[in-house]
Amino acid sequence: MEKTLNGARVVLRPAVPEDIPPLATIRATPEVYATWRGGDDLLAAVTEDLDEPGITSLVIELDGATVGAIQFGSEEDADYRHANIDIYLDPAAHGRGVGTDAVRTLARHLISDLGHHRIVIDPAADNAAAIRCYSKVGFRPVGVMREYERGPDGTWHDGLLMDLLAADLTDADPDPDPTDVTG
Repeated sequence: MEKTLNGARVVLRPAVPEDIPPLATIRATPEVYATWRGGDDLLAAVTEDLDEPGITSLVIELDGATVGAIQFGSEEDADYRHANIDIYLDPAAHGRGVGTDAVRTLARHLISDLGHHRIVIDPAADNAAAIRCYSKVGFRPVGVMREYERGPDGTWHDGLLMDLLAADLTDADPDPDPTDVTG
């Protein structure tokens, strides 16, 4: 994807090789590493993420600084067509509406420009801040996926499947929450 997307506060742009070190630094923060991990070589993990077939990764910029990454993939079978989103954000940017703006900006692009009618996202079931962030954009819980992902401690944890239909996409936060650590 060559297109840059402008949100209310963020810019989403294609990643370049110079983005790998700052993204690896963000991935190394305890809050991000707990859910994204990537092994001992986070530079290699970020590089692999940016090159993953079928996935488009974008850098999240706030005031010209790299503060995270957001990615999407698509199921193109006409009978099941939809997109999926995943995101990580520097904890220093939490609580400022950055994650909400990034998710909303990408969702708008997926719906308006790429013609998707449905988008899914799957936060950890106990990640209340992420769930609140995604809900502000219009995502709704679909169900709990039991023992969905392995945590850094080796135990299995539940995930929450959420989806957004085109008609559910909100244009603004109905109730900004200053305690929202992902948004």
